[in-house]
Amino acid sequence: MFKKAFVAATLALAATGIYFSMNDSAIAETPAASAKHDPTQLNEALLKAKIKSKLGLDVEKVEATPVPGIALLITNQGLFYSSYNGDYFIQGKVYSLVNDVTDISENSLAKLRIEGMEKFKDDMIVYKAKDEKHVVTVFTDITCGYCRKMHKQMDDYNARGITFRYLAYPRAGITDRTGNFTQGFKDLRSVWCAEDPEAAMTSAKNSQKVAYRVCDKPIEEEFHFGRQVGVNGTPAIMLANGMMVPGYQPPAQLEQLLNNL
Repeated sequence: MFKKAFVAATLALAATGIYFSMNDSAIAETPAASAKHDPTQLNEALLKAKIKSKLGLDVEKVEATPVPGIALLITNQGLFYSSYNGDYFIQGKVYSLVNDVTDISENSLAKLRIEGMEKFKDDMIVYKAKDEKHVVTVFTDITCGYCRKMHKQMDDYNARGITFRYLAYPRAGITDRTGNFTQGFKDLRSVWCAEDPEAAMTSAKNSQKVAYRVCDKPIEEEFHFGRQVGVNGTPAIMLANGMMVPGYQPPAQLEQLLNNL
């Protein structure tokens, strides 16, 4: 019970950019255990185990950063940082001031987004521009007002050479408090499982009923990927370089942004 409350309080601090010690009395290691962790050496297995034990976070990948003694943690809840020995856990942005001001955190997220777009490329619903100049990948939900507005302008986006690729992001989450699938998840799954997903998406965003369907589509995985790379609302637009643009972008404005890149 303590661990759940501790993790909830910890993750609630994500926007504050603070760090805290993992050696607080409530979660302190024994001196013998601490001695095994050399703070100057990055031991991925030990770090993963410690973060899982202390915070309940599943660390999928550990990377060294340009900051001495600080590692990047790619977890099921997003990106965090830690001292090499796991004694200190850090949330927030990390910037390099070596030359220009560089957002190290955003660079890491961009890389993660590019990897995810490649992973899910065969499971996206795509509206391809005839004269393709740009490709954007958009987290969408059929109940989102600005997602609907954007979709109704699809012909305009496509005419400007912008191909749209949709990933699923049910805003209500995957399951409700009772552990059952949310209606949002079931609706998006029905769209992805339709015989003609493109037509089904258009119907759903026009408030038309879509036949209930169940199939093996990675709706849940796409949702968790979105949470991992910083999505907290829809639409969320990922560009080819891994940059993310939150919120609705009118066709002309999005075209200008893409051309400037």
